[in-house]
Amino acid sequence: MQKKSSKPHSSHSHGAPRLAPRQVRIIGGAWKRALLPVLDAEGLRPTPDRVRETVFNWIRHQLGGDLEGASFLDLFAGSGALGFEAASRGAVMVTMVDNHGPAARQLEANRDKLKADNVKVLRADALALVKDLAARGQRFDVIFLDPPYQLGLLSQILPLCPAILNEGGMVYAETGAALPFEDTELPDWLAGWDAIRDDKAGMVYYYLLKLHTDEA
Repeated sequence: MQKKSSKPHSSHSHGAPRLAPRQVRIIGGAWKRALLPVLDAEGLRPTPDRVRETVFNWIRHQLGGDLEGASFLDLFAGSGALGFEAASRGAVMVTMVDNHGPAARQLEANRDKLKADNVKVLRADALALVKDLAARGQRFDVIFLDPPYQLGLLSQILPLCPAILNEGGMVYAETGAALPFEDTELPDWLAGWDAIRDDKAGMVYYYLLKLHTDEA
């Protein structure tokens, strides 16, 4: 998602949410062209259509052609643009997580509007939830990570993701600065990850990451 300075799914205050005719459009799958209301909270900007189309092309290629049977975890769901897109395109289950009450309630309302039986909404802290999911042995095929840029959450949560990824699973990450894959030495929190696809839209960098595999 493109941001200003903060996002309503961070753990910080976002000010009073306002009702406004903001919407996100699903661009593919069963609910193609459906318009969903988006909470009008400072800094919340859904991932643009063009970026979403690119990302889902990447994911579909990695999954062998379609999303059917794949499970998704959207840890900083915000508007739900990525999670609802995955659900529309055939994901068996999409778990959306947001710790901002109004945002979580809007996600629930949009889920109910679509009658999306394959979407679960949780109001929770992302870091704590990942640890809990790992302890319970839950795993996913794709994890979406789009945390508020300025809080340093990506470097905290990415190292926790291997414990909840299925074999061959992947992480989609959005950031406000390029990840240092070109550096001679990776920071510890990126160790073990390969950027298999990446691009940039405006001031947003986005990546598809997979765990490094040693193949002969």
